[in-house]
Amino acid sequence: MSQDRLLRNVISVMIMAGYEVSELFAMRPKSFDIIAGNDEQIIVLKVISHIDSISEENARDLDRIARNLSGTPLIVGERARDAELERGAVYVRYGIFAINYPTLHDYFVEDAPPLIYASPGGLYVNISGKRLRELRESSNLSLGDLGQILGVSRRTVAKYEAGMGTTIEIALRIEEAFDSGVVEPIDLVQSKSDLSTDEMENIPVEIPIQAAIEEMGMHVQPMHRAPFQALVRYDSHTILTGYGSAQKVTRRAGIIGNISQVTRTHAMCVMTDDHRQRRIGRTLMIGEDSLLSLDEPDDLIDLILN
Repeated sequence: MSQDRLLRNVISVMIMAGYEVSELFAMRPKSFDIIAGNDEQIIVLKVISHIDSISEENARDLDRIARNLSGTPLIVGERARDAELERGAVYVRYGIFAINYPTLHDYFVEDAPPLIYASPGGLYVNISGKRLRELRESSNLSLGDLGQILGVSRRTVAKYEAGMGTTIEIALRIEEAFDSGVVEPIDLVQSKSDLSTDEMENIPVEIPIQAAIEEMGMHVQPMHRAPFQALVRYDSHTILTGYGSAQKVTRRAGIIGNISQVTRTHAMCVMTDDHRQRRIGRTLMIGEDSLLSLDEPDDLIDLILN
């Protein structure tokens, strides 16, 4: 499947699932392709044929953007190494979940979450340790008894009950032994990256006016590989912010405003060489001097909202 077709299919799935989908972010370099949002959650999607081509740096930027938007990063692809991604299976790239298009459809449209995850050595499942213990105890089986039935050690059964995943074969043996399901579905919107909060925040300051904005009482989080250079926060407000020459930010204003609509945030572009305040769609265009002349963060919010 071509990259364009894969991307179109992903967009169609998210729309069918009731999400509002942003316009395609076509500028390069980029860490994501589209953002999908509804009143409950935001999904930041990277669509790429071969998931192994996602670098650690790209994954870091993708996760940083999603985390700062209170959303979930997700990779949709077709292949890993020399094999196609399996339907109903979840792969991991630097801690970010990666799935194929059919799995995306099953989860978001059919409400059928995946059950299998790929890990070095094969495919595995998560089992409910609590449910397994209840089934074992109600059947008057010791850890050793169940271990003999499953063909594993007593210690391994204890690890299963403590939450350790297992192979598909062992999970089937458990369910056959008790005639009851124990496999837990994988929640794609609860993925956690391998990157710590400290690592996520530890990036160079890239917005020259960051210190001045923060002195006004707002927080600035620089962004990489995104159409917006920073997220500016104040109280309950988040502002997707572009920064640069009027020519540069004018090209980005439309997509920034579109993403702000999808993510229920605000949009602003700060121009270094133009003092004419105006709007491009949802995006407030404001000169750098005009922004820094504001006394209070509420003054900026009023400008954006009015």
